[in-house]
Amino acid sequence: KIEFFMTRHIGGRVHRSRYADFYTILMTIDTQTLDPKRDPMGAAILDYLTTGRAKTLTVMSSMFDDDEMPVDYLFRTTDSMPPLELKALEMTRGTTLDVGAGAGCHALALQQRGVSVKAIDVSPLSCEAMRRRGIADVECINLFDPRLGGGFDTILMLMNGTGIAGKMSGLGGQLRRVASLLAPGGQILIDSSDLSYVYQDEDGGMDIDLSGKYYGEVDYQMRYDRVEGLPFDWLYVDYPLLSAAAREAGLDCRIVAEGDHYDNLAQLSLERTNP
Repeated sequence: KIEFFMTRHIGGRVHRSRYADFYTILMTIDTQTLDPKRDPMGAAILDYLTTGRAKTLTVMSSMFDDDEMPVDYLFRTTDSMPPLELKALEMTRGTTLDVGAGAGCHALALQQRGVSVKAIDVSPLSCEAMRRRGIADVECINLFDPRLGGGFDTILMLMNGTGIAGKMSGLGGQLRRVASLLAPGGQILIDSSDLSYVYQDEDGGMDIDLSGKYYGEVDYQMRYDRVEGLPFDWLYVDYPLLSAAAREAGLDCRIVAEGDHYDNLAQLSLERTNP
C-alpha cells in the first residue's frame, strides 16, 4: 500500500542557449487549469475550510486498492508536518514559489515567518480556499503556462513534487521549466519516493519487469462525494534517476534529507559555469 501524498498543478533570467529548445516544447504542453466540476480535491478542501469537516476523498488506481486521503492532513501546521517538509521550510529563502500548493499549508507557514511567497495550483477551488485562509499571493495557473512569471529564489515542490511530470518522459521537461523560473543563485526543493519497496518479495528480491514501464509511474483518479476527477498520471522517482534527469536539465542535485519511508528531499540549483 502506498501513502498517497500529491501536489497538483497538476520567468526570471534564463540561459536562453540552454533552454531555447524547451520554450518550443513548452508551447505544446497542456497548460490548462481544472474545471471546478471535475475538481474533487479542491471540493474537499473548500468543504473542510467552510464546515470543519469533509466527506470521503477517495483515491483510485488501476495498480492498487482504493484508498482514502484524510482531508484534514492537507491543513496541517508545522507541528504535524513530517521532517522532510520542515527541512524544506527551514531551507527556504528569498522570494518563493509554492507549486501545487493545495490548501496552502506550506505557503501559510512561510508567510507567517515573513517570507514573500506565491502559491499556485491548477485547482480553482483550492485557490479560493487559500485566499480565504489569508495567503496574500495566490494564482490559479498551470506550472507550464508561459504567463507564469519567474525570478524566484526558492521553488518548493513538496508532497512528491516529481509527480507533476506524470511519466519519466516528462521529468526532464518539468525540471527545465522549473529551472527557467529561478533567479540567479536560486534553488528548487523537491521531494519524492522510491516505490521499489512495493515490489520487494519476502526474500528481498525485486519483482519488477525491467522491460516494462518504470515502476514509479502510477495512474490515479480521485472522487469526492459526487465530484469525480479525470484520470491522471503521477511519477514517483528514485534519487539516482532524479539526479540523472537533473544533470540533463543543467542542474546540480543533492539529497539534503531522507525520510523513514523510502522518501527524500533534494535541492536542485543551476550548474555553475566558468566565466
